[in-house]
Amino acid sequence: MEFFRIRRDIPFMRHALVLNIISLMTFLAAVGFLATRGLHWSIEFTGGTVLEVAYPQAAEIERVRATVAKLGYEDPQVQNFGTSRDVMIRLPVKPGLGSTEQSQQVFAALKADATTPGASQVELRRVEFVGPQIGEELATDGALALLFVIIGIVIYLAIRFEWKFAVAAIVANLHDVVIILGFFAAFGWEFSLTVLAAVLAVLGYSVNESVVIFDRIRETFRRKRGMSTREVIDHAITSTISRTIITHGCTEMMVVSMLIFGGPTLFHFALALTIGILFGIYSSVFVAAAVAMWLGLKREDLIKPIKKREDGQPELP
Repeated sequence: MEFFRIRRDIPFMRHALVLNIISLMTFLAAVGFLATRGLHWSIEFTGGTVLEVAYPQAAEIERVRATVAKLGYEDPQVQNFGTSRDVMIRLPVKPGLGSTEQSQQVFAALKADATTPGASQVELRRVEFVGPQIGEELATDGALALLFVIIGIVIYLAIRFEWKFAVAAIVANLHDVVIILGFFAAFGWEFSLTVLAAVLAVLGYSVNESVVIFDRIRETFRRKRGMSTREVIDHAITSTISRTIITHGCTEMMVVSMLIFGGPTLFHFALALTIGILFGIYSSVFVAAAVAMWLGLKREDLIKPIKKREDGQPELP
């Protein structure tokens, strides 16, 4: 399916060097923010207190969040849990207060909140403390998951295509991941398990776009023998533009809807996806394809020459 077809190939690779210099500068800036500011870890990683409360009617999440924020908790995590009446509250560690004192303080404030309907009848269902040791294990498991995904992508692309494509795709994917993390470090956005899930999703999403372009490059090498490597790459990218607009346009509409209407619970998840998808499109075209070209990609890497017999006839398989 195509919305349109471009008759003349767009010379993307003509600008590859300039765009990759910009990408390198952006990448280094992201690394700098990560090194100097670090990530704002959520309580899943740093430890904290988790409360589950139940209201007699549908809870007004924004009012509950405002009540908790008045106690000095910056950007508290408040969301429905199970039903519209059940609310889960995640509190970061607060110096001078233990988990019991934190839960009692917050619960008392919720019961005393006259602006929230049914506040006087709110019930405290559960209190749990997430220790820093558990948070450290989650961070380690998340890093291992990221590593295994990268290794799997390298193996898959090396088998399906060629090692130059595998290296190019990993460079592009790491470019996307580091820039997402750089945004979160630069602006101090909270990095939670849902954001980690979004980063892993972006890895798969970005490599899918790279695979589409790589597959078209291999197909073009087979069909058009007189083209140079740069012309083949330009033709492959140009011929997939309509598909890219359809696929990523539909995905972005859904993600932006979550970003705008999903509320605080989905905000950072959708934000990471939005940044990742936009940079994923860019890196698949200008980073992955350019790196493959600079690694010396040629027709013989993807298409094995036909062996001939001594009489000059092609050798049958």
